[in-house]
Amino acid sequence: MGRGALASRVAPWLLQRGVHYGWIVAATTFLTMLATAAAMGSAGIMIELLRDEFGWGTDQISSAMAIRLVLFGLFGPFAAAFMNHFGVRKVVVCALGMIATGLGLSFFMTELWQLLLLWGVVVGVGTGMTALVLGATVATRWFNHRRGLVVGLMMRDYPADVQQPLFGDEELTPAPARSTRLGALVIAPLQNLRDVSRTGTFWVLFLSFYVCGFSTNGLIHTHWVPMNNDFGVSVMGAASMLAIIGLFDFVGTIFSGWLSDRFDNRWLLFWFYGLRGLSLIFLSFSGLAPVALMLFAVFSGLDWVATVPPTVKLTAARFGPQTANMTFGWIFAGHQIGAASAAYVAGVMRTDLHTYMPTLQLAGALCMMAALVVLTSRASHASRASRGSDLRI
Repeated sequence: MGRGALASRVAPWLLQRGVHYGWIVAATTFLTMLATAAAMGSAGIMIELLRDEFGWGTDQISSAMAIRLVLFGLFGPFAAAFMNHFGVRKVVVCALGMIATGLGLSFFMTELWQLLLLWGVVVGVGTGMTALVLGATVATRWFNHRRGLVVGLMMRDYPADVQQPLFGDEELTPAPARSTRLGALVIAPLQNLRDVSRTGTFWVLFLSFYVCGFSTNGLIHTHWVPMNNDFGVSVMGAASMLAIIGLFDFVGTIFSGWLSDRFDNRWLLFWFYGLRGLSLIFLSFSGLAPVALMLFAVFSGLDWVATVPPTVKLTAARFGPQTANMTFGWIFAGHQIGAASAAYVAGVMRTDLHTYMPTLQLAGALCMMAALVVLTSRASHASRASRGSDLRI
């Protein structure tokens, strides 16, 4: 029995029991993104070990991390085009294969250029092909209601493939025709960027997501372990705090998705960025005492990906479901450019100043600015209702 035939049989069986097949797709997507997050997060833990093993400087290692983060983001819009053309399942399988290859070959590296190639380019492209664009694609294709919750959390590509409507809809939505021209895979994302970059909405979301990446993946995720080591915290202790961040991240993201389905997403982003900024500034003056680290880990986890569901909701509301995944890909590119900036700047500051604290304070200030920027937009009356925010500028 083929995979398509199996899905076509499983979907009605689940529907008879009150379970929409979209939830199976969402669960599979969650596991895929969890594996991608593990590949992205492993790099920060290895900075100290690579520095001791090969004698590379923090700024040199950070360069590889910056390349990985940039490609992770810039490949997102093209990954969306690939998903639209080849299907989600094929793209995900290819991406996971690249990630496994890059990580596997890194066991044999001895030179800095190999780190740049494997952890920077190969893993960067592989993770970029899934990233948050995968979650946005699944949410906008499979769900009309509970879209924010789904973003908080292999598969058929469209609900029509298993003869089911979007979750929350009554009528079947036909799957869109796929372009037969491979050149469109490159041209379509660039055309999309040309169109959306003419709107203020895009730049508000792009710049705020730049700050999001700067203050999370680029700074905390990449430099957390060496930052803690500067204050006498062991690698195991620092890694344990990262695990706490990850645990509360799971809770916070789902809760954020629930909130984004019910409240004005602009105000959610205001509070998420504002409180994150205060927490980073607090950490920079705390001396990284155990109690301060625990408080920061819990709060940072709750707030870590909390900005994603509101941003996806605002993107879908403003630009429509047909191009939302590709548009979000460009917005997410801003996130990763910010992450790459923080990864490199923090590495250079640590090398020159022998401390990460100025970078923490810079990230906190940027978060406070982002909180204000998202409120400069004007929203329609519908954005204040539970249907989500239709942000217009």
